[in-house]
Amino acid sequence: MKIFLSTDFSEDRLRFTAQIGADGVSGQPKPGSGDDGFYSVETLRNHKDLVESYGLKWVAVRMAPLEWTYRWMLGLRGGNGQIENYKKTLRNMSEVGLDFIIFNMHALRIYRTSSTAPDRAGSSATSFNISLATGNPLMEHPNSGFNIQWVPEDERRSKSDADMWANLTRFMEEITPVAEEVGVRVGLHPDDPPVPEISGVARIMRSPEAFRRYLDLVPSDNTGVVFCQGCFTEMGCDLVDEITYFGTRGKIFSVDFRNIRGELNDFQETFPDTGNADMVEAMRAYHEAGFDGWITPDHAIHIDGDSDWGHRYWAYAVGHIRGIDQALKGTSRLA
Repeated sequence: MKIFLSTDFSEDRLRFTAQIGADGVSGQPKPGSGDDGFYSVETLRNHKDLVESYGLKWVAVRMAPLEWTYRWMLGLRGGNGQIENYKKTLRNMSEVGLDFIIFNMHALRIYRTSSTAPDRAGSSATSFNISLATGNPLMEHPNSGFNIQWVPEDERRSKSDADMWANLTRFMEEITPVAEEVGVRVGLHPDDPPVPEISGVARIMRSPEAFRRYLDLVPSDNTGVVFCQGCFTEMGCDLVDEITYFGTRGKIFSVDFRNIRGELNDFQETFPDTGNADMVEAMRAYHEAGFDGWITPDHAIHIDGDSDWGHRYWAYAVGHIRGIDQALKGTSRLA
């Protein structure tokens, strides 16, 4: 496996990522002066050159600023223009040698109801409890980063499953031919948490069946799954079965190797060795399914003395992944 971390492209984090033995990074660049709803060649090349100067690979362009995507996600006026800009990003990525972009369908972003859930020996983590996630205004919640004022008054209404599937279908029909043309792979991340709706907006990527449906919308070798183990565990599915299903079909484009404790309506992030999922069995399933690609620990647990980013946790998590991978392969040599 090749390990990557999500970063803001600051040089201290890139240096640290290389020092602890990770192989690459994903990230959302800060838009430059020439980035008007899409990433310019200059912005992408500058960030790629910086990453490579530390001996790392820029594995994935991670999402895009919310302001560039919410209209098409929610089916609002102006969505077609955002899709056209997304195509420009794909073409510009290809021009500078970037071949993987991650997106999602949760316009209201990840939702957690606490960032201080207690974990072992005084560490802390984020958590979600559905009973604390009610009563939010339409299209807003404390973690959303979304402003209802962005939406014209005549378009402020709840979004059903049918609405969101129609929006995703239109997006895939538009961007898949471009992704194929320029050789960029597009990976979809699950909704987190994968509950039916948040603040009046349906969260459609909430089950393995939803991902099967997504892959059938516009079948292509260039579309796949960001297999977030935390989210799939939250769904309550058989993790090994789903790794096998998507992995043997070549549809796992990257893995978020994280764990949770609890169940969909009441869970918290936790250390990889203390959650619901058996991480050794999961790693074995990836190997047996033929996946030996990019994997990231994702979602740091806060431990004493750590930075806001999680330097100490990332060092632990990278070592954890590397150790399991090498033990199952029977070698300590890096491929």
